[in-house]
Amino acid sequence: MIALLLLLLLLAPAPQERRFVAYDVVVETDGRPLAAWQLEVRSSAKIVGIEGGEPASYAKAPYYDPAALEGGRIVLAAFTTEAPPSGRLRIARIHMLEEGAADYASRLLVAAGPDGGRYDADIHLVRVGD
Repeated sequence: MIALLLLLLLLAPAPQERRFVAYDVVVETDGRPLAAWQLEVRSSAKIVGIEGGEPASYAKAPYYDPAALEGGRIVLAAFTTEAPPSGRLRIARIHMLEEGAADYASRLLVAAGPDGGRYDADIHLVRVGD
């Protein structure tokens, strides 16, 4: 009987490590002013919260559908009517609950200048604390 219990313990899947982590959403505008942006983030982890960024014009949390927090995909967007910032910007922070290994993908849907003209920019998810 003890041998059977030991065998079951050895064959049982290891418990998944659960941890809360945060990712900064960083955009590189190559010197162009960022007046508006929209992006998509997909993850196997659960999204548990969204914060704003560091430039004063993006300090408030971006717009998003709160129901998307339950799924593995969320679209974030923000705009400013103030003088738009440029350069390397932390435009948002996403808080996640990971179980085991988690996959992430981000895609910039729109980056636009004050004249409404769209341009390409690089976007990165940077794990906070790493």
